[in-house]
Amino acid sequence: MFRIYWFKYLFFLLLGKILIQCQNPSTVLERALETPIPEIQEILENKQKHEIQVLLSQVERTHSGAIKFQESAFQVDENQYFYPASTAKLPVAVLALQKLKTLQGQGVQINGETPFLIKNKNGETIIEKDSTHHEGKVTLHHLIKKIFLVSDNDAYNYLFDFLGRDYINEELKKRGLSNSQLHHKFLFGADNETTWHYTFLNAEQDTLYHQPSFRANLKLEPHSLKGIQKGVGYLSAGTLAKEPMDFSEKNRISIRDLQGILQRIIFPEHFSKEEQFEISEEYYSFLKDWMSRTTLESTSPNYNDGAYWDSYGKFLIYGDQKGAMTPEIRIFNKVGYAYGTLTDVAYIKEAASGLEFFLTATVLVNENGIFNDDQYEFETQGIPFLAALGRAVLEELKKG
Repeated sequence: MFRIYWFKYLFFLLLGKILIQCQNPSTVLERALETPIPEIQEILENKQKHEIQVLLSQVERTHSGAIKFQESAFQVDENQYFYPASTAKLPVAVLALQKLKTLQGQGVQINGETPFLIKNKNGETIIEKDSTHHEGKVTLHHLIKKIFLVSDNDAYNYLFDFLGRDYINEELKKRGLSNSQLHHKFLFGADNETTWHYTFLNAEQDTLYHQPSFRANLKLEPHSLKGIQKGVGYLSAGTLAKEPMDFSEKNRISIRDLQGILQRIIFPEHFSKEEQFEISEEYYSFLKDWMSRTTLESTSPNYNDGAYWDSYGKFLIYGDQKGAMTPEIRIFNKVGYAYGTLTDVAYIKEAASGLEFFLTATVLVNENGIFNDDQYEFETQGIPFLAALGRAVLEELKKG
C-alpha cells in the first residue's frame, strides 16, 4: 500500500512540475544565465555580492512595420544603486545635440563642426586645440566621437558644462527618465555647479556665439537608495578610511532609464513626442553611426596606435577578445567602468539572422571591498562575465 502511495506521489509531483514548466516557460535571459559557462556561473554563485542587474528587450516587428519590446529581467531593481560610471556620457552626448538644435532654431549660426574654445572664470584657457582632430579643432561632433570610441573623460566634461547641470537633469526628467540624476563631471575637485565660458568661432576667428558661465539653481538631493553605502573601506588622498564609501552624491542612472535612453535613440518613433529627444534625423544618424563603430573604425580621431583595439568599448559578446569583431554583428552601445562596477547598455543586431535586441547589464567586481584603490577584477571576472552573457543571449535567441 505504501509503495502504491509513493508512486502516486512521485507521479503527481512530476506531473505538477511539467505543468508548471508548460505554464511558465523559461525566458531567453533565464536560459542564457543557466548556461553552464564558468564565466557566468562563477559570478552568479555570488549574485548579491556582485550586484548583478540584467535587462533584455527583444525587438519584435509586426507585419505593419511597428515594433514592440519583449522584456525579461534578472535582479533589476530601480531602488538598487549602482555606479553608472561612463554610461552617464550617453545622455550628455544626446543632449549636447539637442541643445545645438535649439540654438540653431534661435538663429545661432553654429553646427556640430564649428570650432570653439573654453575658458574658466579667471579667463584661463581650458582647451582651444585638440590634437586628435585632423585639423586640431575642438568641436561638438568630435567630442561625441571620442565619447563613443574611447569613453574620453575630458570630452564628457566639456559637454557637461556646455549643457549645465540643471539642463541635463531637467531634460532627462522631462523625457520620463525620472530615475536618473547626474551630479558631476569626471574631474577631481571640479566645480560641478558653475560652468566654464564657451566661445564658438568662424574661420576668421570671429565670435559666432558666446555662452558665458552660469550657475546651477536646481538642488539635487542625495540619493536614498539601497546599496548607496558600498564596501568596507575606501582610499581618500592616499589614506584608507575603514568605513563604507558613500555614493549618495554620485551620478545615478537606473538600468531601465539607461536602456530607455538608448531605445529613444534607436527607435524614437516608439515613444511619445514628450518622451523623445528633440533632435533631427541627421543627429540621430550621427549618434547611431558613432556609437556602433569599433575603436579602430575612425581616422579622426585616430586610435590605431596599439593602445586600443576593436572591442575596447564593447564588453558584451566581444569584450574578452581582441581582433574578433566582425561586421555581421553591429553593437550600438556605451560602456562604463569605475569603482569596480562594469556596465554596458547595447542594441545588438546580427545581419544573418535578422535578430535585434537591447541588452543592459551591470556587475560589481571588488573582492577586497575597498573602493578607489584601483584593485578591481575587471579583466578576470567582470568583462569575461559580460562577454559570455552577450554570447549566451545571442545563442538562445537563435534557438528561438
